Order: sequence, then structure tokens, then C-alpha cells
Amino acid sequence: MGKRRGLTESAKRTPIYVEIHIRATMERVWELSQNPELHPRWDLRFSRIIPVDHDANGQLRFRYEFLLPLHAIKGTGTSLGHRHRSDGQATSVLKFDTADVLSPIGAGAGYWRYLPTAEGLRFITGYNYQPGMGLLGQALDARFIRPALGWATAISFDRLRLWAESDLEPQDSRNRWFMDAGARVAGLVGAAALLRRAHHPRTSAGSALGMTVLGVSAALASWALPAHGSVPRAGRCSRTAPNARSARAPSALADLESPGQHHSEDEATVSKTAAGNITAPVGKN
Repeated sequence: MGKRRGLTESAKRTPIYVEIHIRATMERVWELSQNPELHPRWDLRFSRIIPVDHDANGQLRFRYEFLLPLHAIKGTGTSLGHRHRSDGQATSVLKFDTADVLSPIGAGAGYWRYLPTAEGLRFITGYNYQPGMGLLGQALDARFIRPALGWATAISFDRLRLWAESDLEPQDSRNRWFMDAGARVAGLVGAAALLRRAHHPRTSAGSALGMTVLGVSAALASWALPAHGSVPRAGRCSRTAPNARSARAPSALADLESPGQHHSEDEATVSKTAAGNITAPVGKN
């Protein structure tokens, strides 16, 4: 009864949806996203992707790693890409799992859609998963872990866009993000110092007014000035599906094998539950 209740609760978890428009060719985006050596360079969710083998149906089995300062989270997955479609679209489906007790996500499934447009393509992902880390992970998932994963996915998509459109290497866009973030933090710290000095008893009224104006201006600039176009931003992505078709997982996902060959019945049920519940919320636009 407890396990069934857990599966029912997981079905209510909101899937993660991210979409971005990339002004590049299908061939370029497909290569950067499907190549196991290139994919981890822009995707913050992976440190390494190691292909294992292909089966007779073209399904790829792989291992993945996410490196932490003192630990490497490891897992397995299966994926299948469909490149040639009569309508010009391409899709890729994925199932993943891990036995690592420190992983914030457990068994899950997702998809990528590549939808051609007049100026490039719409690159879309939708995925869902079972929380990891036991009861702690379940408690933290909706409020902290899932939003963090959504942000990481979105900023990764913008890093991919910059790479595909302007050949800006992912490590360079990462460095520019750190420089931008550092400048904004420095501006806020400087603003706080000015405002504190403005309220010092020994500061004259005229100086206090000038420091206050400078402090407020610095704080507003640090917060509101838009980032340079070469700085990746999660806000450039849409986080809600514009229509039901974009949010619907490709039919191939249902037939994709779960990773691993020795799943117990409960683990297989968890994987099927995650795979069958990745339809994202659909917006009105």
C-alpha cells in the first residue's frame, strides 16, 4: 500500500519543460546534442556520458556521471534518436536510473524535440523523475530540487544556443556568466557600503545624499541591467509548453527499454510511472 501511494504521489509531480529557439541548422544542433562527447560540455546536468552499446533496434545504452567536489553520482540510461521524419522534425527519447543514494533524482524519462522553423528550430525538452535521497529528497524536490533542475536545464539550453549560433564555446560562456554574476555581486556590495556610509553619524547631509543616490543607482544597475548577449541566461527559455503537441512525449518513449537488465518488479514500475507522466503544463499562448 505504501509503495502504491508513493507512485500515485509521484504522478502528481510537475514535469520539467524547457524550450528555446536556436538560429542554426538541424545538423548543427543534432550533432552538439546527440554526440556523447559534446553533450556534457554544454549540459550542466552531466559531467560525462559513456556509451556502452547499441541493440538491434538502435537503442543506445550508456552510463553517466555528475561530478561533485567529493563524490561522483553515477547512473545508467537508454536513449533512441529519430532523425528522419516526413514533417522535417526529429525526436530523441531517454530513460535513466541510478542506485546512488546521494542522487537527488532517481528513475525518470524524457524527450527532446527538434522542430524546424523559418529561422532555425525550436529545441524542446520535457522530463520527469522519481525523487532520490529517500524521504529527504521527497521533501526537498518540489521546492528546491525541481526548480534548480529546471534552471540548470534552461541555462544549459542557452549555452547550447550560443555554441550553435556563434561558435561560443560552452566553457567561455560559463566564464562570462561567472564574470557577469561577480560584477553584479560586487555592485550590490558596493551599494551596501555606500548606503551604510551615508547613514554614518559623521557623514554630512550633502555627502549622505550623494552616497544614497550612488548606492541606490548601483543597486538598481546591478539588479536590472540586462546581461550581454554572450552571457547565458535561463530567462531566454520558455518554461511552459505553448501547446499540447510540444508537451506530449514521442510515442517511441513507451517502447524504450529501461536501463539495466536486472530491475526488480518495483523498480520497473517506478520507471514506467516516470515515463508515462512527462506531459508538461500547457500555456495559453
